[in-house]
Amino acid sequence: MQCVPGSIVCGSGSVPVAEVGQTGKALSRIRGARSRVPRRGVPLREETTNPPRPLHAFAAFRAFALDRRHRMKVRIVVSYVPRYRRGHALDMVPPITGIHLAALTPPDHEVEVVHEQVRAVPKEPLPDLVAISFFSGFARKAYATADAFRALGVRVVAGGPHVSYWPEEALAHVDAVVTGEAESVWRAVLRDAERGQLARVYRGEPRPLAGLPTPRYDLLERRFVVPRVIQATRGCPFHCAFCTVPDLNPGFRTRPVDEVMRDVTTTGFALPWQERVAWFWDDNLLVDRRFARELLAAMRGAGRWWLTQTSIDVADDPDLLDAMEASGCIGVFLGIESFDAGELRSVDKKQNVIARYKDAIARLHDRGIAVMAGFIAGFDGQTADAVVRMADRLEEVGVDVPFLSVLTPFRGTPLYDDLLADGRILPDADWGSYSGYDVAFAPRPMSVNGLRDAHRALWRRTFAPGAVADRLARGARTLSPGGMLLSAAMNGFYGWKRATGNEPAGAPPSEARIAHPGPSEAPLRLRSRRAAGMR
Repeated sequence: MQCVPGSIVCGSGSVPVAEVGQTGKALSRIRGARSRVPRRGVPLREETTNPPRPLHAFAAFRAFALDRRHRMKVRIVVSYVPRYRRGHALDMVPPITGIHLAALTPPDHEVEVVHEQVRAVPKEPLPDLVAISFFSGFARKAYATADAFRALGVRVVAGGPHVSYWPEEALAHVDAVVTGEAESVWRAVLRDAERGQLARVYRGEPRPLAGLPTPRYDLLERRFVVPRVIQATRGCPFHCAFCTVPDLNPGFRTRPVDEVMRDVTTTGFALPWQERVAWFWDDNLLVDRRFARELLAAMRGAGRWWLTQTSIDVADDPDLLDAMEASGCIGVFLGIESFDAGELRSVDKKQNVIARYKDAIARLHDRGIAVMAGFIAGFDGQTADAVVRMADRLEEVGVDVPFLSVLTPFRGTPLYDDLLADGRILPDADWGSYSGYDVAFAPRPMSVNGLRDAHRALWRRTFAPGAVADRLARGARTLSPGGMLLSAAMNGFYGWKRATGNEPAGAPPSEARIAHPGPSEAPLRLRSRRAAGMR
């Protein structure tokens, strides 16, 4: 999982996010003035600047104009590559990253947010600075966008979970990178860009979440079905071996409840359900029980339907479940991942107890709450038959909306370190294989193609018309109106893909190769860099 909601990210993803995870004089100094060139042997962690590039005539004119108005045009691009053969007919929800970063941008700059999920990145009018957020599966597309803007003389900065762990690679395509969380460095990035003195690397530090602005919902494209995305917390206390969140967003931090409620009660959306629904873009919103109860008490009576991601142990707290129902919860996403205890142990998913899945989901259904749940194919020891049979198991425990992915080894996780040490990271798999729907490592005992085929068979079986109809019939008996609407929308979304043959796509052909570290190199962690005082 890659998601940094507070960085130039994402994203579950977070994106993982989420993600999620966050002045000067003339523009001529952005493009034309001589910058300090890194000395030979200077390590990447130092904030060094870029060599100059030719100043285009149009850029020179805009530099003069900028010198008079003291502002930049900033274009924030949230990169995207369709992960289904024909993309999406509907775009359910935006990542929070772009509109959060826009909200952090001082008002004397003109800011635009572009989600490639719903529209192509425009070239004209040329911006003064482009900031690109992406996760590993979208890296090649993001690099192509960066290369195109730099060829036009536009400075480009990149951030997010991929860049945080692959800064050297990204710096071949961009002028500067932001690693970690962006709030602590974004104003410095803008200031240095105006002065024409962009550093090569800006290392964001985790900060308290008080004082964060409301996301710039006004900059969202109109195609998103649920535009109100909110972040109330950051981080997760669990340390699943496939997830970068504990390193990217260390600890567990909460926002002041009154500031969260300011975002929850924001109005001005185009359609009635958009006014009502709030999607929390958190990794584990309810894990801090005292904060959860304070937040849910404030939300009671706000007239909102809300959904989020949390851990399955919420079902062990009847009072919390009652508060979730009373405050308008219509759905939760649970990372169930597997029905095999050994597989869960292999990725340190200790909080999941398989024997309690069905009862936990039933308790959520008793409050009318729909259960979205993630499942992973590709654990060691898994056979193709075991992967496909997950479709039956998830129906048995009562999951309303399944999310089905392939185990993916992102750098910055113990999973990546272990597979790299074992020589099982595929050397010819490019970043397209890190989408969550393709295979980037050598599975055991299945082959690469065997795992991919098993995942596709699982997907087809799970979203077959009969399976979708069964889930909707059960939901009609157990879910609240809001929960039923959520289940119907999501099952219809995936069921239509299944009916029309719009299946998950494999990685596109690529001759590029990833420069993985050697097996003997120390694992890369942002936390170790912070502890060492690296900038």
